Amino acid sequence: MVLKHYENGHKGTFYLEEGAELIAEINYSFAGADKMILDRTIIYNKLVDQNELTKLLLDTLIDYSRKKNIRVIPLCNVAKSLIDQDISYQDVLIK
Repeated sequence: MVLKHYENGHKGTFYLEEGAELIAEINYSFAGADKMILDRTIIYNKLVDQNELTKLLLDTLIDYSRKKNIRVIPLCNVAKSLIDQDISYQDVLIK
């Protein structure tokens, strides 16, 4: 599995591929220069551990936001649930 990042203007995605198959993705939009809205998380392969893939993508997105000094607004219910359960993500959230 390969983790990739694509950004185009004010939108972006972190995604996992295996071969030519898209396995999972987490999408975001920028709301200004210092805010990121986490829009949605999609797991395409139902045979894999969905929480594990979501956590991997979310960890990558949070690391990216920390490096860029960007705050996160989680609108995606799946990612928001994981964020609410893990205090290590709280430093990047907009409260």
